[in-house]
Amino acid sequence: MIMNKIILIGGSPTAGKSYVARKIAESLKLPWISTDTIREQMRKIVREKDFPNLFTHSEATPEMAVEFLSKKSAKEIVKHQNDESLDVWKGVKALIETDYVWGNFIIEGVAVLPHLVKKLSVENKEIKVVFLVDDDIKRVRKTIFTRGLWDDADKYPDDVKEKEVEWVIEFNNYIIKESFCFIALRHPRHSLTCGARIC
Repeated sequence: MIMNKIILIGGSPTAGKSYVARKIAESLKLPWISTDTIREQMRKIVREKDFPNLFTHSEATPEMAVEFLSKKSAKEIVKHQNDESLDVWKGVKALIETDYVWGNFIIEGVAVLPHLVKKLSVENKEIKVVFLVDDDIKRVRKTIFTRGLWDDADKYPDDVKEKEVEWVIEFNNYIIKESFCFIALRHPRHSLTCGARIC
């Protein structure tokens, strides 16, 4: 029986998930999609009452985003992101389980989390999982201050960018910790690689 190959790339913001997905897609001639795109498509077709975390900040203005990032701790921001990811993962899982067009493909994004991948059980599909983290704080800071994270860097204050640096480092730590748990409880059809920083 032919196994469809699916590559999942998770990890922190600024770690290079989109870049790696694009390079692998070019090399293997595979289509790829971001969990951000899946999230936006879901927002158009699902009901808010069924997926509340998907809509928490869907209508956020720049001022609202600055206020949220300024008032919340890095841990709270990671929790908020992961709560949203739980709802986004439902769309990711549906795509993995029911895709009849692509067959072989890549999904990348912050919504690919180790504990969610661990629960994934699909027949006739070979799933490869990569988590990217970057614990070089100087590089993370430079990326955020140069390009921005939630918007263009020149559109919001530097103190908010500093909070984003803290958030990315906190998210890195979360992914590393969860990845080690995942390695210990690896599903027989999944493999795991942590990149940027090998863990």
